[in-house]
Amino acid sequence: MTLPHAKKPLLAAALAVILAGAAAYAWLRLHHSGPGEGFASGNGRIEATEVDVATKLGGRVDAILVNEGDFVAAGQPLARMQVLSLEAQRDEAQARQQQSVSAVASAEAQVAVRESDHQAALAQAAQRASELDAARRRLARSEVLVKEGASSLQEVDDDRARVLSMEAAVTAAKAQVTAAQAAVAAARTQVSGARATVTAAVATVQRIKVDIDDSTLVAPRAGRVQYRIAQPGEVLGGGGKLLNLVDLSDVYMTFFVPETVAGKLALGSEARIVLDAAPQYVIPARISFVASTAQFTPKTVETASERQKLMFRVKAQIDPALLRQHLSLVKTGLPGVAWVRTDNARDWPATLAVKVPQ
Repeated sequence: MTLPHAKKPLLAAALAVILAGAAAYAWLRLHHSGPGEGFASGNGRIEATEVDVATKLGGRVDAILVNEGDFVAAGQPLARMQVLSLEAQRDEAQARQQQSVSAVASAEAQVAVRESDHQAALAQAAQRASELDAARRRLARSEVLVKEGASSLQEVDDDRARVLSMEAAVTAAKAQVTAAQAAVAAARTQVSGARATVTAAVATVQRIKVDIDDSTLVAPRAGRVQYRIAQPGEVLGGGGKLLNLVDLSDVYMTFFVPETVAGKLALGSEARIVLDAAPQYVIPARISFVASTAQFTPKTVETASERQKLMFRVKAQIDPALLRQHLSLVKTGLPGVAWVRTDNARDWPATLAVKVPQ
């Protein structure tokens, strides 16, 4: 019997509704009951490591070089801060460095002068010592001659006075030598201080150059720009955020399981993730974290009655190599279910066999 032409579309629509309902029922049954004993699940959302790109120093944003959604490589310039003030500080520091270098040269010249004075004082002291020796010899001869009556007492007195004068001159010359030595030591200290000033000036120039380099903000790791928090022209304080990046090579799902399940999970064990938005795919993962203490599960994860139970937080990490193959498809915040095996002797059922986008 042939159906009327008008009823065929209605029949096709009814069959489509039935098939869709059957598929939904089958998936919901797996979602809630799973593949049976030896497996457990928990619901959660896809998360990824987020990195805030922020300023080191306060200042005005000169330019932002990327837009939301752009993929960036590690080390890629993302934004620039105005550096006019830093450049002026650098020029001033370089000028002070030159002054310090000149001060070192001047101090070294002073050392040469003081050393010359010291040598002159030593020579003068030697001369005075020689004159003193000659005066003493003259006095000795005068004393002999006066005893023999060949000389007068006046000459002896004059020679004795000359000896005393030479002794005073020698003492003064030695004092000048000591003063010259102290002057040399002081001049050398000034050289050391001037050289330390040069070192400090060089360090200041290098520090300012580092601040100038840090004014170009670069990506600390590869990822995708999630938010532009600031705009060109805005003035930000130190640590002010400009961009938010998400590292799509570090993606995971956090979910909660009871103590009976957590105790059977080992780090590195296999897991499967099924997203609500794409139930046709089964994403392989590995357990990268199991909490050592229990906690009340968040409101967004379980029902009110289940939240009264203490659960253990678990992270299922998606393979970075797989993520790199599908970077354009990775979306954070998507809800789904993570499945784990509590009995490693059991094989994954066909419904949880790995199925990833091609």
